[in-house]
Amino acid sequence: MGEDEAGELLRLLEEAEAGFPMELNAEHRNNAHLAFPFLADLALDARIVDHAESLIGPDISLSSTVLFIKEPGSSSFVSWHQDAFYLGLEPDNFVTAWIALTPSARQSGCVSVIPDSHETRVEHIDTFGEDNILTRGQTVAGINEASAVDLVLRPGQMSLHHPWLVHGSQPNRTDRRRVGVALQGFLGADVRPTRGEHHVLAVRGAPPHTSFVTVPAPVADLDPAAVTARAAANDALSAVLYDGAERTRSL
Repeated sequence: MGEDEAGELLRLLEEAEAGFPMELNAEHRNNAHLAFPFLADLALDARIVDHAESLIGPDISLSSTVLFIKEPGSSSFVSWHQDAFYLGLEPDNFVTAWIALTPSARQSGCVSVIPDSHETRVEHIDTFGEDNILTRGQTVAGINEASAVDLVLRPGQMSLHHPWLVHGSQPNRTDRRRVGVALQGFLGADVRPTRGEHHVLAVRGAPPHTSFVTVPAPVADLDPAAVTARAAANDALSAVLYDGAERTRSL
């Protein structure tokens, strides 16, 4: 989408942050698409979903979303990791879309990826690092960072990555926010939960499989049904992500 359209989405997001700070603070940025229609509309945007369909097929549901926001000069970062390691979904016929609402470059902490790393599943170490945005601070050790490729995006551009691709991001060293929306992820028709309960939004094609809990898109900002749906989805997601962990954080 154009930068003006991305700027309007950023305006709506920051307006929602100001109006509902308890719903969109740094510890509560998961599944906001289930509570705010403008984010649900983004997740269902054909310009995004068409590309997902080209990779995973025509029957699509959305597992979850995350707002990745780094404040100016913050020390927040995302360690090297593979999305699928903790998600409890198989097979790996799903994809994450990452949409930039502000410029995303190396200096502002853009996503960086390790080419070809999706071909091998590797063990992760839970660090629970204070500045690590990830739930468990999950980290892949021994990465050759010299091989990393920065996904530099203008507002309105997006990247797509495989669930086993090793990726991460550095702190934002600029004087403006770095804001991105991760649709994590679009699931193909053959994907099933391997543990826990998964709440999904129907996106395109056949309805989600009965092994998933299908949730509706919100009809208004924080309407009661939407608040309940988001809370249930976040509780279920937390149980999946923290399965076997020694400690937890709020989502």
